Amino acid sequence: MVFTLTMSEYQNPVPYTAPLRDMKFALRELLDGDQLHTLPGLEEATPDLIDAVLEEGAKFCVNELLPTNRDGDEIGCTWDNGVVRTPESFKAAYNRFREGGWQGLSVPTAYGGQGLPHTLNFMFEEMTCSTNMAFGMYPGLTTGAINALIEHASDALKATYLPKMVAGTWSGTMCLTEPHCGTDLGLIKTKAEPLSDGSLALSGQKIFISAGEHDLTENIIHLVLAKLPNAPEGSKGISLFLVPKFLPDAAGNPGRRNGVFCSRIEEKMGIHGNSTAVLEFDQAKGWLVGEENKGLEAMFVMMNAARLGVGVQGLGISEAAYQAGVAYAKDRLQMRALSGPKAPEKPADPIIVHPDVRRMLMKMKATVEGSRALCIWVSLALDKSFHSPSAQERRANDDLVQLMTPILKAYFTDTAFLCASDSVQILGGHGY
Repeated sequence: MVFTLTMSEYQNPVPYTAPLRDMKFALRELLDGDQLHTLPGLEEATPDLIDAVLEEGAKFCVNELLPTNRDGDEIGCTWDNGVVRTPESFKAAYNRFREGGWQGLSVPTAYGGQGLPHTLNFMFEEMTCSTNMAFGMYPGLTTGAINALIEHASDALKATYLPKMVAGTWSGTMCLTEPHCGTDLGLIKTKAEPLSDGSLALSGQKIFISAGEHDLTENIIHLVLAKLPNAPEGSKGISLFLVPKFLPDAAGNPGRRNGVFCSRIEEKMGIHGNSTAVLEFDQAKGWLVGEENKGLEAMFVMMNAARLGVGVQGLGISEAAYQAGVAYAKDRLQMRALSGPKAPEKPADPIIVHPDVRRMLMKMKATVEGSRALCIWVSLALDKSFHSPSAQERRANDDLVQLMTPILKAYFTDTAFLCASDSVQILGGHGY
């Protein structure tokens, strides 16, 4: 499971080998991951099963996602009168992702998932982000939406939407930001007007919506923050609503188009394979998720999942940057080592012999291994917060996850930038 290259072939996909040995070391020898199957509800998550899933996940990421990464960057997403198209290779890879059941890996079996640990899902997501982060954002947003619906949606909404979302035939989004406000969500202007049938009509504009419009799934389920009439001012007046792109028909299949439209996709510096949409809601039919004016609390379930997901993105990018730097440093010939020739049969030594190159690589490797251990430690706490037999243990682990979530997001993404920068320096002109 490795792509090889020579310096002259560096326009091809960067090398990547799934770091399964490092993952298993952190999970089992550094932490207590071998004990996951002793938790109620995770009895099937034995070490042998975890190994088998990781092996298959590695094969999928290396064989299916890595070859599509360049398409995501060079072809990207295109917009035409509200229709967003992803690269053809993304659609083929997504179909295989869906058929493999990867979307529901850590979703409870009651909703059609496999009921495996969140820890295992995060390890798979790391490999996804290393091989094609733009692709991984589509199912990542769906996972967050699934978690929010499980926690706060009515039984009727769960029955209608969760089976298809868990199966990967429908996807999800998180619609928070508006043009005039970012994180200060108390300023949102999107309105939800009650209708006679118990649903609501939503009107407003949301921007920076990752995976907001695309052609990978039959339907897109938007979770939207908006305000009801006479809602309290500020964040205390925010409610959460489910707004499908297509309204389900009597058989539960996509029916008529709802009043939500993609007016454009953003031009970005990177992740061109993931559509970042501007969505217009024009009397779009939706349903309340959770309690009135408690939408921010409900959305935080999804936001926290997204924060952890962004942290894992940083970890995946750091690993990819490190592996690219190592492969190039072993191949690129430049001058001789200070202590004398290390490859006397060659005209020069590989640059990996030079102290500053080795310093950058060792710093990247230490960062990746430390970050992975921290990620697995927090993800184990997440599993314990759901499955520990003691209510006190569940609360303590949930408190730990709540504390560490923003720390992981901030630290892993900051260090990913630094690892990528060091890898660019090692690659020199090829890094650009």
